[in-house]
Amino acid sequence: MLRARATFEELADDVEFDAGDLELEERHALRRVAGLSTELADVTEVEYRQLRLERVILVGVWTEGSATDAENSLTELAALAETAGSQVLDGLIQRRSRPDSSTYIGRGKVDELRAVVRSTGADTVICDGELSPSQLRTLESQVNVKVIDRTALILDIFAQHAKSKEGKAQVELAQLQYFLPRLRGWGEALSRQTGGSASGNGGVGLRGPGETKLETDRRRIRHRIARLKREIAAMATIRDTKRSTRRRNRVPSVAIAGYTNAGKSSLLNRLTGAGVLVEDALFATLDTTTRRARAADGRIYTLSDTVGFVRHLPHQLVEAFRSTLEEVAEADLVLHVVDGAHPDPEEQVRAVREVLAEVGADAVLELLVVNKVDAADEETQLRLKRLWPDAVFTSARTGVGIDDVRAAVEDRLPWPAIELTAVVPYDRGDLVARVHAIGEVLETAHLAEGTRIRARVTEALAAELAPFAMSA
Repeated sequence: MLRARATFEELADDVEFDAGDLELEERHALRRVAGLSTELADVTEVEYRQLRLERVILVGVWTEGSATDAENSLTELAALAETAGSQVLDGLIQRRSRPDSSTYIGRGKVDELRAVVRSTGADTVICDGELSPSQLRTLESQVNVKVIDRTALILDIFAQHAKSKEGKAQVELAQLQYFLPRLRGWGEALSRQTGGSASGNGGVGLRGPGETKLETDRRRIRHRIARLKREIAAMATIRDTKRSTRRRNRVPSVAIAGYTNAGKSSLLNRLTGAGVLVEDALFATLDTTTRRARAADGRIYTLSDTVGFVRHLPHQLVEAFRSTLEEVAEADLVLHVVDGAHPDPEEQVRAVREVLAEVGADAVLELLVVNKVDAADEETQLRLKRLWPDAVFTSARTGVGIDDVRAAVEDRLPWPAIELTAVVPYDRGDLVARVHAIGEVLETAHLAEGTRIRARVTEALAAELAPFAMSA
């Protein structure tokens, strides 16, 4: 395996590289990835029977990039499978120019996969890509066990972790949109529900071609999708109303975005004491959490934790969670959290920015925060500092660098645009307090008639201060 990898990398460096130069057996060989086994430890046989974990084999197709990239992708798939509650037995990667249109891994290699499934006793195959309905049916019939793809796996994790009403509706919508073209049936599912001749069982009023159970299911799913879209739209209106209130009061907003399991919730807890669920698992939290924070100069702003991203995030999820992701697009600053201890943080950043661009948040000011520096070696930190010189390095677990993150956020918060000087009577201390909370105080003094204050404030607050404003 090492010799094949070296051969491929040497050819990739050559400008005369030709895929045909690779030996046929190396190009089409299934490669077993070491270190992906998740054998249970300290679990008795009775406990194992109660857990009923699915025993899965992972399958990936390596079409581009290096062998390390392919193995990192399959390692992430293993983490997703574990999060969903499966026991990973083995991982296979096949080198191909593109996935096979019929069986994903090629007809000649399906027999080898079937042998691995039988030898390990696996009951599920998970493919590291989105399979078409025909690929799913063909591969499942060939290996004789359940086959799912990366999209179905992520949807399953979202279904397990969704807690709020909006989150559950968004996940259900994404699942129905994914499964609608993949509905299958047999036996009664393909038989007519009504109809037939006069002498048949249909009887008066039920004659005609009838409708299969599969068609009935599809119609019901379409009706359910339409209903869910209406419900989510109504919830999005409520969310937009809350945002409009913050916009009207000119409260700056900061959205925490990043790859799943990068430490977004931990960072929110450190910055605001929010108490959000923190777990070393992918997509541990899905629901958006917004908390109020106060800058060192007294200004108030909001911090919002958003759903985590992953490479090849299913399109159905992006569409279903669009109202939630709009929280990022409407923010004044995106706090982009990166896992500094991950083997490929650059790919994480690329995947997150790709999704942000899809929801129209790529134009928002971004602050890159490299988290988990306590778990990253010094060489990795130096490399990332050269790559991202403006990034802030921190550890939400230990608290190292949290003050730097807070200071960097406050430096990038937008300032109110209107500057004025006003003498506010002492009985209107509420106005002075609001200036300190949402404005930028430049100068203050206490006079006999009231508090003289020079500050930058919002338009709404400037209108309230107008009766006490001093002429220039």
